[in-house]
Amino acid sequence: MTKATLAEGDQLRYSANWVTARRAWLKVFADRLVCGDWVIAIADIREAVLISLWQGVFPAYVLRIRTDEYTYSFGLNRGKYWRGELPFDVRREKGKLSYSRFSIAYRLVLLVGLAAYLWWSFQG
Repeated sequence: MTKATLAEGDQLRYSANWVTARRAWLKVFADRLVCGDWVIAIADIREAVLISLWQGVFPAYVLRIRTDEYTYSFGLNRGKYWRGELPFDVRREKGKLSYSRFSIAYRLVLLVGLAAYLWWSFQG
């Protein structure tokens, strides 16, 4: 399973795009990648980067595929498959997720909400 988005481009960060991202199986074939109704021919890939990172306390990957038309980003669980040979050329990098304004605001609202709930729960 993957979360996938078209909107991130080269930016590697937590954002609202990942909240609304497509959830589907990413299927890798010798000649194409399929994610839901997206079909990306291996021949159309101009650049592929597999970024190894930590998402909180969990290791993960982001696979960024660039074609002439789109840049796709796939959030992946770390597994043996992605460490092996892939049917397309891929550059492997280590990365770190940055925070968008949305993700900072979202976390702040959750923290304030939790604090308010705890305050009111223990007041009487």
